[in-house]
Amino acid sequence: MKIPGLSFSLKRAIGVTAVKQKISKKTGIPSTKQGLERKIGGAVLKSIFRKKG
Repeated sequence: MKIPGLSFSLKRAIGVTAVKQKISKKTGIPSTKQGLERKIGGAVLKSIFRKKG
């Protein structure tokens, strides 16, 4: 039986999550699939709609 609002993450306990966050901040590359898709999508849209002047 689970206690509502209480969860445990082995990755977080070991410190994997913190290391991934530090690497992401230094490189500027998101560590999540969703974040990476957003970054790539934004770059593609910028290149398409860039004003040529």
